Amino acid sequence: MTVPVASPAHTKDNPFAARITENHLLNKPGSAKETRHIVVSIAGSGLHYEPGDSLGVFPTNRPQEVDAILSQLGASGDEPVMLPRAAGGPVSLREALSSRLALAGPTRRIMETLLAKATDPAEKAMLGKLLDSESKESLAEWLRQREFIDLLAEFPSAGLRPQVLVDHMRRLVPRLYSIASSQRVHPLEVHLAVAAIRYTTNSRDRVGVCSTYLGDRVLLGLSLLPVFVAHPHFGLPEDGSKDVIMVGPGTGVAPFRAFVQDRAASGAKGRNWLFFGDQRRATDFLYEEDWERWRAQGVLTRLSTAFSRDQPEKIYVQDRIRESAAELWPWIRGGAHFYVCGDVKRMAKDVEAALQGLIAGQGALSPAEAVDYVALMKKDGRYQRDVY
Repeated sequence: MTVPVASPAHTKDNPFAARITENHLLNKPGSAKETRHIVVSIAGSGLHYEPGDSLGVFPTNRPQEVDAILSQLGASGDEPVMLPRAAGGPVSLREALSSRLALAGPTRRIMETLLAKATDPAEKAMLGKLLDSESKESLAEWLRQREFIDLLAEFPSAGLRPQVLVDHMRRLVPRLYSIASSQRVHPLEVHLAVAAIRYTTNSRDRVGVCSTYLGDRVLLGLSLLPVFVAHPHFGLPEDGSKDVIMVGPGTGVAPFRAFVQDRAASGAKGRNWLFFGDQRRATDFLYEEDWERWRAQGVLTRLSTAFSRDQPEKIYVQDRIRESAAELWPWIRGGAHFYVCGDVKRMAKDVEAALQGLIAGQGALSPAEAVDYVALMKKDGRYQRDVY
């Protein structure tokens, strides 16, 4: 008798072929932003996720960007190439550029290769000047404005062969998005809040690879979307009676929609306080209907908002934290869990500074003691960050 073999779990190395069933704009007309609510069907996957988990998505590059590189190389796309650090055999150049390699992020190494191969005196002089710059940051900034297509177009005399170009490119890695739903409520779906990235550098229109892949190019119900669940050690307290304080401006609010949705479904008795911020209340209040419904039901105890462009002076979530210090301190002193999700460069640092400030002020502690207090919260799992 043949014993059936269980299918391997879907992981990063064995993603599930999901489908998108819903894609709509969260921002209202007049917004300067483009944030989309994406619903991914995971029916038949066996995937399990908890509030605070992320969905990993493998994107593909835009066909027009692939075609531009092929044209600049004078290639058909059928040329076989070996991928960097790949264990398998060759793949076609078109496949490599479409779904295996990142088309952005050139480094100094390809500049050195271009200098070695360029035959045009003006191009060689320009490359030499850039590489000889006394400031490494000058070259780094120059490269940040460019993708591989820019270098191929600006230094065509180098005549790079497909394999040489591929050897200088990084692998296209999956993107992680905080899950904005609870599996208690949506057992066969994953909800995402995706900010579409669109910008211009070096006179070329650029896009976020995965955000526009999800927003523009995945066909509802048709395209297969390779996904997996990632567990970033960011999640609710096991004890549902614990209070939670959530700070999530912009799409950083995504995991907190999952938090509150899950706490409502499980009947958790702990209080919930959300700090949300964005540009304008009228156009950028993401998931406003959900928050207002949960507030009316008593599930969301407090909702503090900061819309930075609705008044002459800019107001951010960290400002609301400082304003609410006297009310927040009893929550924190009583064992509340404090969560931050979003931008690591400025917001997360400013929020931590505000947290330390309120602990020092309300707890009558020195700045050093407040820093130690926050460090202990981190150690105890009461202060968690999901920042990027």
